[in-house]
Amino acid sequence: MADVKFYKCNKCANLFVKVIEGPCTPQCCGEPCTELVAGSSDGAREKHVPAVTRADGKIVARIGEVDHPMLDAHYIQFVALATPDRIEIKKLQPGEEPVATFACDGAEDVTVYEYCNLHGLFKADI
Repeated sequence: MADVKFYKCNKCANLFVKVIEGPCTPQCCGEPCTELVAGSSDGAREKHVPAVTRADGKIVARIGEVDHPMLDAHYIQFVALATPDRIEIKKLQPGEEPVATFACDGAEDVTVYEYCNLHGLFKADI
């Protein structure tokens, strides 16, 4: 898997992705951002962990064994696919289906992340 880290600004809620290894932490609004740790919140895992399938040269990530709500106040903001060679991010909006489809290049080592605006970051390794 790619060494990917996600961060959030504590003031304005901007989200950042760090794909290059190094000692610095992203800053926003004059302060260091907080690193998001996948699975560290108390959100229901069955609605947050990506359910991932591979078929016909694609990776499909459906958020949750039970579809995650996509309401204005509670929704999945993004789904990200990380391999040793790349990262792809699909932004989602309230009202959309909580699903992202990515082209599969045959990578064996794949991690899919999702970020819920209320419950944080979750991931599935495939």
